[in-house]
Amino acid sequence: MAATDADYVSRPLLSAGVIERRDYQVDLAERALSGNTLVCLPTGLGKTAVSLLVTAERLADDAGGKSLLLAPTKPLVEQHATFYRDALDIPDDEVVVFTGEVRPDDRAELWESARVVIATPQVVENDLVGGRVSLRDVVHCTFDECHRATGDYAYTYIAERYLADAANPLVTGMSASPGGNEEDIRQVCENLGITSVEVKTEEDDDVAAFTHDTDVEWERIDLPDEIIEIRDKLNEVIRERLEALKELGVTNTTQPDVSQKDLNRMRAQLRKLIDNDQSEGYEGMSAHAEVMKLRRAVELVETQSVESVRRYFERQRNAARSSGASKASQRLVSEPRVKEAMRRVAEYDDLHPKFRRVRMLLAETLGIEGGDRVIVFTESRDTAEALTEFLGNHFETERFVGQGDKDGSDGMTQTEQKDRLDAFSAGEFEVLVSTSVAEEGLDVPEVDLVLFFEPVPTAIRSVQRKGRTGRQDEGRVVVLMAEDTRDEAYFWISRRREKEMEQELRALKGVADEVEDELDDSQQSLTDFENESDTGGADDASDETAGEADSEGQAALAGFEPPDPDEQEVERKETPTDPHHGDAETVEVVVDQRELDSHIARDLSKRDQVETRLETLAVGDYVLSDRVAVERKSVEDFLDTLLGGDRSVFEQATDLVRHYDRPVYVIEGDDLYGARNVHPNAIRGALASLAVDYGVSVLRTEDESDTADLLETIASREQLERDRAVSAHGEKSAKTLDEQQEYVVESIADIGPVTARSLLEHFGTVEEVMTAREEDLLEVSGVGEVTAERVREVVGSRYEP
Repeated sequence: MAATDADYVSRPLLSAGVIERRDYQVDLAERALSGNTLVCLPTGLGKTAVSLLVTAERLADDAGGKSLLLAPTKPLVEQHATFYRDALDIPDDEVVVFTGEVRPDDRAELWESARVVIATPQVVENDLVGGRVSLRDVVHCTFDECHRATGDYAYTYIAERYLADAANPLVTGMSASPGGNEEDIRQVCENLGITSVEVKTEEDDDVAAFTHDTDVEWERIDLPDEIIEIRDKLNEVIRERLEALKELGVTNTTQPDVSQKDLNRMRAQLRKLIDNDQSEGYEGMSAHAEVMKLRRAVELVETQSVESVRRYFERQRNAARSSGASKASQRLVSEPRVKEAMRRVAEYDDLHPKFRRVRMLLAETLGIEGGDRVIVFTESRDTAEALTEFLGNHFETERFVGQGDKDGSDGMTQTEQKDRLDAFSAGEFEVLVSTSVAEEGLDVPEVDLVLFFEPVPTAIRSVQRKGRTGRQDEGRVVVLMAEDTRDEAYFWISRRREKEMEQELRALKGVADEVEDELDDSQQSLTDFENESDTGGADDASDETAGEADSEGQAALAGFEPPDPDEQEVERKETPTDPHHGDAETVEVVVDQRELDSHIARDLSKRDQVETRLETLAVGDYVLSDRVAVERKSVEDFLDTLLGGDRSVFEQATDLVRHYDRPVYVIEGDDLYGARNVHPNAIRGALASLAVDYGVSVLRTEDESDTADLLETIASREQLERDRAVSAHGEKSAKTLDEQQEYVVESIADIGPVTARSLLEHFGTVEEVMTAREEDLLEVSGVGEVTAERVREVVGSRYEP
């Protein structure tokens, strides 16, 4: 029967005949329009269509508005962009893609003209920190695969900025598997500012009509004696290394199947030994590294393929032969039992039994049962390569891997990935062998069989994979499990976590209203706490008064009066937080790109009175005016340079002094004199040299938040009180004659300012320094043979560019 107009959704800005009418999608979209909503819908049932319906409605209501859709991978971004261009009745060039392949300046220009931006979160995070884009006009922000909104993932920062900056914000979070338990789901909701939860399961009547049963079959695979013997040889070495670690007191077990959690705990204990300058810690860390490498080899030989472990050993041999190879790598490949295992792997001329079972299952599906398409998932790139080659002898087979190149394996470009999926959808080949890159959200066409080469221990990934089948017809999922191996452990973990997730989603569905109430209360209480008034008892009021007095004292030190809390709250509501808004009271902080690893740039970018700009700085980490640049070091980093004899601290100081009149060194963290086994006088000497010899101000901060406060304070004093401009490249004021003379001598052989002054005081003029003989140079305090030779080499050598 031909489709009629009634079979499609008709809305303003929607292209006719594109979005099939499904009542559950329309219903979810209506609910998502009413507030910040988490949409939980089984994979393959059209979460993106729900978001698009909301976007179309919001854009139709606000002609000047924009929509932002965030997705975790480049292929997923491209796929969403194709769908949006087809489904929205707006010019294609108004739907733009932001990935790392688009230049930052181009993104800033595209943002201004776009109505829909589809982007990876890291790019948007960088653009927000760098002040290149404004979220003020974004009327709908979608977080695809929103279960990622935990910890430091960019989703969390972007959501916070969006809810603060947008004039009329609306958030939609989408996931088929939002978390492993109710606490995880609540955390995602809080991080994204979500207050409404809408859950649809396959048990719902309006969804069931669009789903089909997916049988999950677990098949046990017996390993041949030859593979077991290889594994046992490797496990003997693991036991021996664990015994050494046990003697150090960092573990109580010597079992080769020790968990990754226990290994992480061992590493933390070894790190403490190293921090206490105990040499046993370094020896233990080397043994720990061997255990990690050997465990990977065992996992490959048990669960993947002999070919994959052969390639792994080859990489280990190459690493051991390279310059700067670790002792762990060298000891690993020279261990007799490992060498014996490597020899047996090289001589093994049969396939891992999983390979034969894969071939049989594909023959059943594509031959006997007349199926069209199969996806085979594997964790290992090496196994994917070997499977593609093996299956290619029997079926039309192509691989699908990530973009990064690995040893012996080329990655796929974004275009290649898209072309490969298009060809698979069009039936140009039968079998797609994929690593984890195709698991999450990609619109891989419905298939007759999803084959897991090994169990997946993470519930989210397992749910994503199984969502590739059972969309249009009854589907089948088969998981291969090598008996008495890590596969079995992952099998039980996977089953337990999936059951927990199913139970939590059902429970969440049943108590959605209660969850929403708790989310509202939780978020409201945070706001109340920040703006708490003195409504408590006497002690509370006393504490508040003390806090206010302290705040006034700090504000006075910074050179300004503290704002009235009531006026501040009004200003926050009425003043747009557009980074391009021309507020005369804002200051600018230029941030080096490499500082994005810390939270300081994020923190500063969220402040109403601070604009941040990203640059690749040649000097310093932060520039606060034309004369102030800041180099930031954690206590650990600062002490590491002293322990290793690294002069980078002083080289950085030299660069700062050459380019800025008021250079600042910030040392961040506690316990400067106790964090490492460094004599306090050595630390004091380094600090004194920075301050006295180099003329660098050395300031201490407690943590990243304290550093951000300090940077804002200095920027405010420089830019608002002293009306100084910001220069990311530094332009020092004209030097006095003696400063110029010192500068010239310093530049001869990268010597420090103290030695430069000593040379000038001894010889009297720059000319005399330049013409001095090596033996005369050695008479100067602080000049050794190396420096003297270098001065003569630089001054006396012929210029040969």
